[in-house]
Amino acid sequence: MSIAQEAVVDLKQGQTMLQDMTTTKSYESQENALDLALQNYIPDTDAEKKLVRKVDLFMVPMLWWMCILCYLDRNNIGNANAAGMSEDINIDDSDYSMLISIFFIAYLIFEIPSNLLLARVRPSWYLAIIMSLWGMVCACMSQVKNYSGILACRFFLGAIEAGFLPGVMFLMSAWYKKSEIGKRFSLFFTALCVAGAASGLISGAVISGLEGARGMEGWRWLFLIEGVGTTFTGLVAGFVLLDYPENSKRLTAEQRELGVVRLIHDRNTTTRAVSTKLSPLQAVRAALFDLRTYVFAILYMFDNGAATINYFVPTLLKSMGYSGVAVQWMTVPVWAVATVFLLVVPQVADRTGDRRWTLTAGFTLSFVSAIICFQVHVDVVRYVFLAFFISGLYFTLPLILTWASEVISLPAEKRAVAIAFASAVGNLSAVYGSRLWPSADAPQYSKGFTATACFTGVAAVLAGVAPILFRYLPSWPSQAELEVAESQAIEGRPGRGHSQV
Repeated sequence: MSIAQEAVVDLKQGQTMLQDMTTTKSYESQENALDLALQNYIPDTDAEKKLVRKVDLFMVPMLWWMCILCYLDRNNIGNANAAGMSEDINIDDSDYSMLISIFFIAYLIFEIPSNLLLARVRPSWYLAIIMSLWGMVCACMSQVKNYSGILACRFFLGAIEAGFLPGVMFLMSAWYKKSEIGKRFSLFFTALCVAGAASGLISGAVISGLEGARGMEGWRWLFLIEGVGTTFTGLVAGFVLLDYPENSKRLTAEQRELGVVRLIHDRNTTTRAVSTKLSPLQAVRAALFDLRTYVFAILYMFDNGAATINYFVPTLLKSMGYSGVAVQWMTVPVWAVATVFLLVVPQVADRTGDRRWTLTAGFTLSFVSAIICFQVHVDVVRYVFLAFFISGLYFTLPLILTWASEVISLPAEKRAVAIAFASAVGNLSAVYGSRLWPSADAPQYSKGFTATACFTGVAAVLAGVAPILFRYLPSWPSQAELEVAESQAIEGRPGRGHSQV
């Protein structure tokens, strides 16, 4: 190598070292600025309240509407089936159960990769793009001619939707304090109940009003209209949603700093702990080697397994003597009751700071209601307790994820995997849960209600003893997590053992 070439190499190495030193100093100065802001932080100032209102304005209405469309597109298969889809494309009960299962199989496969990707890209456009894509898939379902076609559509629908709900939960946990997040999680889950009620109204209107129009069955129009609406909403959402507190362009520099600092203070951690990043492999290892992750996954699995009843509510109502469009209308009160529970109970849980006994009470309500539904033969009583059964299941769903995001809060990548894993395992239960409600079991559906009574009974016990388990479960922290714990210890802040409940 010539002297000139050596000089060029030395110059490049020097430039690289200078860039590394500059980057390191930049990170250090950012951490120092955050440390100073953390020392001067005063909770609940007018500036902080203004920030929360601003975040709410950009995030809550749009995400709530997106959640409604998500559940409409996921669950409209039940309304279509009640409207004659099975007869038109020649599928039986087993085929229909597979249509439910294949969605969740795809959901399970793609959920964790999707959440890992979300932690590294702009969430505003990521969520918007996947929404437009699943809307297109839903619209394509209006043109299927046979079982294979609709099975493929349901698989792709599950694969794309897999990134949405866990993504919303993860994004919310990046913006809100523990005292703020529960009611917002629950608000998003009211979208499920509103979608359940609205699906009856929408499907009743579309199916009865457009049956035979342009040579298409009413259920095809249902898929087409809802799919197009979802696609359009996705195109708009990217211009509305925020990214993360540290890089959101719609906030001022002062608001971005406040958004980061208030969460550092709320989680009783350090700026170094917050800035510690895990690789995808480290994040997966950290979450899967923390046994608390499995407690939340089991709770979500039992809850979501019982919640597969939502695909069969129209079918259950048929067994109670309702028929035609009346079946669609009678789903509305069931979901209205569940919505009230979702709005009220998590608010109380946020104010009291309790997750443990609120979850236990919810699972117990569903457990008792399930027993009444298959033991009692009076249709009015069964209808009322069907509403209570669903209510208990749905206000506990957001509380499980809220609790998980509080107990496993840092590093952020680990939290993303833990939430996605719990949700993925929970959705796996729908693969077998969808087979608990065969029409041959009408009118009592003893198989389904017996199984779901077992699910909710075990979940009630597990929720009650979970804080005790958290104290004694072993963990195998990664090197990055040890660094987080070390930084917390240096600054006199509690580590893992102090954030269990």
